[in-house]
Amino acid sequence: MENWYKRILLGGVLLSAVATTGHAQEPWTSEQVIDAGIDRRELPRTAIDTENFEVGPYGGMLSIEDFSSEIVYGIRGAWHISEHFFLEGSYGMATADLTSYEEISGGAPLFSDEERDYSYYNFSLGWNLLPGEVFIFGNRAMKSDFYLIGGVGGTSFLGDDWFTVSVGAGYRLLLNDAIAWRFDVRDNIFDREAFGASQVTNNIELTTGLTFFF
Repeated sequence: MENWYKRILLGGVLLSAVATTGHAQEPWTSEQVIDAGIDRRELPRTAIDTENFEVGPYGGMLSIEDFSSEIVYGIRGAWHISEHFFLEGSYGMATADLTSYEEISGGAPLFSDEERDYSYYNFSLGWNLLPGEVFIFGNRAMKSDFYLIGGVGGTSFLGDDWFTVSVGAGYRLLLNDAIAWRFDVRDNIFDREAFGASQVTNNIELTTGLTFFF
């Protein structure tokens, strides 16, 4: 009786071992059993222009030394060499009024209307000194740059042309990926001979305008 019970127990152990071995030899597959049924949403990539050229009009006030402050307007174009440096060319125009002497003396004008036409051009190198961001309405970030700029060019005024050095600073605020709003202050310095003696003049302009990237 006791031997019969042991035989049954031993047979059960052997059958369990064979069944386990058979399952272990079955190949494993990576087939997904459960389908979650989730639709994946495609997120659009932000469309940021990578163009390096910037051009646009500007306007403001120009203080002409020995004359009055006048409206100035012009156009500028820039090529952004890198994130930190850019080359810029600009052309501007204004018309000077009476000199301080003419206003005080009340005599005949010293210069004709054609001689009072003021125009200039310059080629400059700009350095984005403080690139950063500005948050509008608390949650919208807009890229901005504070830059220093300097260059050389020429000024036509009082019937003559004068070699000019231009230095200044500016602030650029990107309204979107293609339009920027700029504020500039510059000093156009040239050696002028208008009243019988040579003198270095500082002609400071304050301008603003929109530029477009392409």
